[in-house]
Amino acid sequence: MSSLIRILLAIFIPPIAVLVTNGFGLQFLLNIVLWIFGWLPGTVHALWLMNRDRPLL
Repeated sequence: MSSLIRILLAIFIPPIAVLVTNGFGLQFLLNIVLWIFGWLPGTVHALWLMNRDRPLL
């Protein structure tokens, strides 16, 4: 899946982006809980999961 589409999913529907990136598991369930508490925590978690393996520079 395109990186742009995954980033847009992470911004608008974070659990779907986590599901596409990591599959069904603990991170997906955690993201749903964070998303229920608020849009921002779910979005930050989804973006972090998508970019945690990439170097900063």
